Amino acid sequence: MKILITGGAGYIGSVLVPHLLNAGHEVTVVDNFLFGQATLTDCCKHDLFHVVRGDCRDEVLMKKLIAKADAIIPLAAIVGAPMCKLDPLAARTINQEAVELICRLASPAQWVLMPVTNSGYGIGEKDKACDENSPLKPLSVYGVTKVEAEKAVLARENGLTFRLATVFGMSPRMRVDLLVNDFVYRAVNDRAVVIFEGHFKRNYIHIQDVARVFAFGLDNFAKMKGRAYNVGLDDANLSKLELAAAIKKHLPEFTFLEAPIGEDPDKRDYIVSNQRLLSTGFAPEWSLDRGIRELMKGYSILKNSKYSNV
Repeated sequence: MKILITGGAGYIGSVLVPHLLNAGHEVTVVDNFLFGQATLTDCCKHDLFHVVRGDCRDEVLMKKLIAKADAIIPLAAIVGAPMCKLDPLAARTINQEAVELICRLASPAQWVLMPVTNSGYGIGEKDKACDENSPLKPLSVYGVTKVEAEKAVLARENGLTFRLATVFGMSPRMRVDLLVNDFVYRAVNDRAVVIFEGHFKRNYIHIQDVARVFAFGLDNFAKMKGRAYNVGLDDANLSKLELAAAIKKHLPEFTFLEAPIGEDPDKRDYIVSNQRLLSTGFAPEWSLDRGIRELMKGYSILKNSKYSNV
């Protein structure tokens, strides 16, 4: 297929794009390369890879690119509650309005497969897993813009969305701020972390399985379209304290404690059921433990020593 990916040089795109190229798809990436990343240079050897430096909000550019695509995957986003709070205008125009633009410009026959976030569930009911029919109660600008974008995708004839759990794992465009990635980094480098509101729970999914689920969605689009799918590990509905304990099994010197005062500005607290996706035949390949081992090796390579003598 001919696939257009916005934001394809980001954390997820840098894993997804080579995955789709290796599966034989033709991939065009449009990205503004905001972080100066060079993560797709290895893809340039593929004749079926095309890259455009541009902005997904540029209607003239997007109209031209969409016309050539069979499927569109809008990855471009201001990601995470803190970053969206810093620039709510960019969050709204990129996370929501750029997706609405794609839905407006694409023909009914073109497919749109979009990642959203299961943070849209906000605060779930105690001991009750959120499924795709659970009410959406986003707590942040990030969550709100993603929920609104999802409405636009699911309102069209050929759309589906993946409500991603908190993603973890190594990527050429690495993000150390994601919860599992952050805790493992601290465990490897600091041997300690202070946890605020450690009872808050959420779900997790490895970035390689995120790439796999998009490929799976392309291969099974006819039977999956028109619906949202939670994408996470059913055995990884964990509190922050439980996550830290799982990491400690791999790094026994790691110490963690819950702060008696203070709070986490991210108030998300929910567990998730991924049964709708599992019923389609998709199964994750990466466990939390496997991902922790991968991150430990990755952090032997990545060192945040830019402003240090050591």
